Amino acid sequence: MSEDWRNGGFGLYVHWPFCASKCPYCDFNSHVAVTIDQGRWLEAYAAEIARTAAETPGRVLGSLFFGGGTPSLMAPEVVAGVIDAARAAWPLANDIEITLEANPGSVERGRFQAYADAGVNRLSMGMQALDDADLRRLGRMHTVAEARAAFDVARGCFGRVSFDLIYARQDQSREAWRRELREALSMAVDHLSLYQLTVEDGTVFGARAAAGKLRGLPDDDLAADMYLETQDICAAHGMPAYEVSNHAAPGSESRHNLVYWRQGDWAGIGPGAHGRVTLGSQRWATEAPRAPGAWLAAVDAGSGEAPRVVVPRDEQATEYLLMSLRLAEGMDLGRYARLACRELDAGAVDELRGMGFVETDADRLRVTAAGRPVLNAILRALA
Repeated sequence: MSEDWRNGGFGLYVHWPFCASKCPYCDFNSHVAVTIDQGRWLEAYAAEIARTAAETPGRVLGSLFFGGGTPSLMAPEVVAGVIDAARAAWPLANDIEITLEANPGSVERGRFQAYADAGVNRLSMGMQALDDADLRRLGRMHTVAEARAAFDVARGCFGRVSFDLIYARQDQSREAWRRELREALSMAVDHLSLYQLTVEDGTVFGARAAAGKLRGLPDDDLAADMYLETQDICAAHGMPAYEVSNHAAPGSESRHNLVYWRQGDWAGIGPGAHGRVTLGSQRWATEAPRAPGAWLAAVDAGSGEAPRVVVPRDEQATEYLLMSLRLAEGMDLGRYARLACRELDAGAVDELRGMGFVETDADRLRVTAAGRPVLNAILRALA
């Protein structure tokens, strides 16, 4: 079982915790800062990469993902330094995917070209909406025109470009979403991430909802209809869902996110970053302090990690079930049985198959199109 992580590969996640402003729906670990000592951040990232690499020597790094926060606020020299540190730490896959998240408001052609020159070969842009009024509601600092211009710049610098949209927004109709989605597909290069708006505790939207002031959200039926139409329209445009919220042309899936969904190993570097690393016969869950200052201080003291926690075999099996069934490719039943030391409950599988919610062939189980809208219920039945 010490080699199980190879089924998903090995990746590196680097968290940049700073944003120009905090969006009202966002529950990510992001902070607004007036000044940032970027040189110090590069030193800390490099130190953490070296520390992690000492425990995982010889692994081939298949993906590197700069997430946040707004990584496009990082100085290109910092991005280049992190990539150089990763290159010094592990052998890189010949086709390594290096992704950087960006907001349209932080786009400059020279800056993007510098990221590409440093080695970034995939950009993920947080557009979130193609409607100016809704962008303002979402707290975004860019306009649709700026987003389109930023996308054109990105497309000229990177071979692979993805962007995010949020739907099921306040007062959004099915027809309005259909128009927006078709517009997005006319722009898309090879990948789209399409998320239903969720209201999370601890966010501005969460507080508004609790006070009864977040009006116009779609009911469950309308949100479900929007989801189903999203699947149909994207598939018809050659970008089917390969994961619940992610669509891609065949061969253009996010390799880094597949590490998560296929339960590989990944090192998580930066404030609040999570990781999963197999060392010897144990799989460990890692986490870092969330506050930027606390994380830097911890790195200075020798390690930017909080104490690790062993992930027991039964929890590994459950994680694999929960993550893999988000994918269109589904789960490897033999792998699950090895992790859980038992097979899935045959009665539960038969019942779900009889309802048309799952399908099996050879040694794989997949959730069907009919089952996707009730995925959480399927996971409960199987777990």
